[in-house]
Amino acid sequence: MQSTLRLGIAGLGVVGASVVRVLLKHADDLSQRCGRKIVVRAVSARDRTKDRGVDLSNVNWFQDPVKLAESPDIDVFVELMGGAGGAAEASVRAALANGKHVVTANKALLARHGVELARLAEQKGVSLNFEAAVAGGIPIIKTLRESLAGNSVTRVFGILNGTCNYILTRMQNERLSFDVCLKEAQRLGYAEADPTFDVGGFDTAHKLALLTSLAFGSQIDVDAIRIEGISEITLDDIEKADELGYKIKLLGIAERAPGGGIEQRVHPTMVPKSSAIARIDGVLNAVAVEADFVGQLMLVGPGAGGDATASSVVSDIADIARGTALSTMGKPSEHMSPYLKSNGAGHSGGYYVRLMVHDRPGAFAAIAARMAEREISLESIVQRARRPSADAPGEVSPHEPQPVIMLTYQTTETAIRAALAEVEKDGHVASAPRFIRIETF
Repeated sequence: MQSTLRLGIAGLGVVGASVVRVLLKHADDLSQRCGRKIVVRAVSARDRTKDRGVDLSNVNWFQDPVKLAESPDIDVFVELMGGAGGAAEASVRAALANGKHVVTANKALLARHGVELARLAEQKGVSLNFEAAVAGGIPIIKTLRESLAGNSVTRVFGILNGTCNYILTRMQNERLSFDVCLKEAQRLGYAEADPTFDVGGFDTAHKLALLTSLAFGSQIDVDAIRIEGISEITLDDIEKADELGYKIKLLGIAERAPGGGIEQRVHPTMVPKSSAIARIDGVLNAVAVEADFVGQLMLVGPGAGGDATASSVVSDIADIARGTALSTMGKPSEHMSPYLKSNGAGHSGGYYVRLMVHDRPGAFAAIAARMAEREISLESIVQRARRPSADAPGEVSPHEPQPVIMLTYQTTETAIRAALAEVEKDGHVASAPRFIRIETF
């Protein structure tokens, strides 16, 4: 049996404590599977006195995670602190520079510095593994990096944020408003006190940037992603989607564009109720991959949580213990192509459009004319029930702007944005028009 693999873990929150628990519970089985023992030699965390439910009496404590990363007493540095910079970045760089393997669950760090860190790992002949950085317990990184090596991927998409999926599911099933569902998600610990990173789509974007690089062999470019969150989704949108046979999901989508380049986007999407992705509810995640030989694969599972994420972290540690060494992003950094953003018209398909229209003669005709100018055909146009006046909640004012829903036939995002910009400029709407893309996966 080979010598013991010695770990240093920085960050003992929910995930870090779960990693220690998994390693202790399955120590013998891991030793047999990997051909060597795996032990935690040292840790770094803010509060040494906190009870984390695991025995850490025999490990060394470091106040400074960088010092832990540089320690000659560890072989693998496990970074579970989070953050795109600061202590996380400094300690990962220190570990790699000192010839230590690194395992991380930090999507923000990799989305910003992944190619550079991968290059440093290659120079030092060590591994930089990050299965837990995307979709928690779902083994999507291994799938793209290893299992689909004989395929050319054309599209990868999925539900990558459990908080948003929970909120949209509650809105759909219980006819509750976004604000009510968000508060419940915060109470249950699914959403942070400041939920912007999740509900704004930024968490999904960081994960999508990594999947894009793995799927298409390109350098990471999170800034190239068009991002829209779910905070503007109303109960009216949910109900109208339901009437039309759709559900609304926040999706991250990356695909090869017909005219060349890569299209990356994060946004609420109307998907048919009959589709597999529409059936993924609650806090679950799902990632689908479309490739030339295998067709479409979908992986579903818990996208967050201590135990699920720890499962992926330990999987990466086990690979290092076995001596499995792969390029961080699936191919050596020198062979990663520069990211080429698509110059195309964006999403092509149907659109759901919501307008708050001033109740005045000629408004509908003017809106329809703007659509026609951009060669956008309307499948349907529906004026919803009038809302009660703000001044008289029990009554309906004929002067209040009224919600109007339009459904288009296939068109381009460039066309729909241009038409709606003209509609807004004409002054027939009380607020900026909103639209939701329709995908028929």
